Amino acid sequence: MTILLSRDLMRQDIAALIHIDPEEIGEDDNLADLGLDSMRAMNLVLLWQERGVHLDFARMAERPTLAGWWQLARQCMDAIMEARS
Repeated sequence: MTILLSRDLMRQDIAALIHIDPEEIGEDDNLADLGLDSMRAMNLVLLWQERGVHLDFARMAERPTLAGWWQLARQCMDAIMEARS
């Protein structure tokens, strides 16, 4: 099984865009409060699409936390793996 995205990689990608250490991002921290604006969030959507994880920006906006985005990513990756089997 190919791992398209991990929670740690997601955290690192977010941290890189808002110029903080990944450890500063808690599971339930509001990412907008940490400095992630909509343009940067869209850049993350595009980056993760390049890795094969297609997340819906509107659904991400409803749950702007690492935990929320990870749950969406897991659902996407589970659907991909199911389709491949």
